[in-house]
Amino acid sequence: MNLLIAVVFIYPLILIAISLWRSRTVQSHEDFMVAGRSVPVFLLVGTLVATWIGSGSLFGGSGLAFRSGISMLWFSFGAWVGLLVAYFIAGRVRRIAQYTVPDLLEQRYNAAARILGTLAIILAYVTIASYQFRGGGWILSIVTDGAISPTQGMYITAAAIVIFTALAGMVSIVTVDIFNGAFIILGIFIALPYMVISHGGIGQVVESLPTTHLTPLGGHNLLWVVGIALPTFLLLLGESGMYQKFFSAKDERAARKAVVGMVLGVVVIETTLALLAIVGRAAYPDLMEQTSVIGRAASETVILFIARHGLPVLGGAILLAAAIAIVLSTGNTFLLVPSTNASRDIYQRFIRPSATEKQMINLQRIFVVLFGGVGLLILTQFETVLSMALYAYSLVGASLTPALLAAFLWRRVTPQGGVACIAGGLGSIVGIAILSRLGLSFTMALGGTEFDFASSDYIVIPGVLISISLLVLVSLLTKPSPEEKWAPFFSATRDAGIE
Repeated sequence: MNLLIAVVFIYPLILIAISLWRSRTVQSHEDFMVAGRSVPVFLLVGTLVATWIGSGSLFGGSGLAFRSGISMLWFSFGAWVGLLVAYFIAGRVRRIAQYTVPDLLEQRYNAAARILGTLAIILAYVTIASYQFRGGGWILSIVTDGAISPTQGMYITAAAIVIFTALAGMVSIVTVDIFNGAFIILGIFIALPYMVISHGGIGQVVESLPTTHLTPLGGHNLLWVVGIALPTFLLLLGESGMYQKFFSAKDERAARKAVVGMVLGVVVIETTLALLAIVGRAAYPDLMEQTSVIGRAASETVILFIARHGLPVLGGAILLAAAIAIVLSTGNTFLLVPSTNASRDIYQRFIRPSATEKQMINLQRIFVVLFGGVGLLILTQFETVLSMALYAYSLVGASLTPALLAAFLWRRVTPQGGVACIAGGLGSIVGIAILSRLGLSFTMALGGTEFDFASSDYIVIPGVLISISLLVLVSLLTKPSPEEKWAPFFSATRDAGIE
């Protein structure tokens, strides 16, 4: 028990110490945002994997696997397909050599696209950062047997993530994420075989599971599959942190190679986490009946429950270190990105273009702290990590991803079409969510089954239909962009074998 507590508190302190040390190398705003564009492949792979495997996977995805079985992998599958697409645009993203996704949006479209894109990113990314705070609170509460409450733990985690991010930005993130990635892999690969063997082997585990846990759909329907796979697919391809890390790569080739490593790492880790949660269902079925262990949603804490009660002390300590790594690494990036957008894409672009390097770094640090506080407020609006994740993913996926993909894949898209797409996706997701809370129903019967398109499972579907329709229709009805507008987004495709 003392070892578990020590790991939970000492590991973050070590990471903060590394960040403090690395902060001495931050000489410019470019260093803070994109680590001086000098990140090698192995560090880029580590930070891309460690950032994507966040509380959405550790809690939301694992909780879904606990409840639904292997059908949960549809939640991850969307991102895996998205990674294959990302491979073909990673080199072009790095060659353009901007700093943020809104930079790309303005270059391909116009200033309105930059503003709307920045708003969408801030709303979604602060939400994603906030449920890392909740995950850290759960870790601290479980390991201390409630001596630290989930709320107190949430505040402690938020403070740690804010301090870490504010010290050195991208420089510190890419430095420590190689350690975070190693702990994640080590922790889950120790825990899974131990849990299977200690609970009677594969046969006994399978016999202890509901029959639907081993079926591809897990008792759900195809529209449910679309509802949980589409948000992760769209988020991955609109994920600003990924683009910002492509900008950090030392060259285009490094960016593409890093995507290959990211594919392998994400597929292996997410599958292993899901299998570990499924074994947890066989070992601790009572969690399914509980509405709360700490905070809310008992099933979402299954990985932490295994670390605390299912493993030897050393194995539990390593798995908890992995959980901490997952929470901290994702929280860091998802605070860095919106703070970069607010400081560069709003303040420097429209308010004070002449701001000095020191002023920009200090301002971005202020935004890191501010968005950390906003994230704590957002936590009061959602019941589960999964619902928070799906809403945030849907917001990015419906507003940003179609416009970004069109920028790289469709010469005919126009500034008006891009702006209409972002505005339509953003407005539909936020509007449906607000109207639903006010009592308006978005439930429809399809094939004899009712679907609530305002729920986190399905809200992405109307959002994407609206945004893509506006993208295509408005682009076709407006004047095509001149070649100099779209050429930078296509001229680098030949080296990837695409035209």
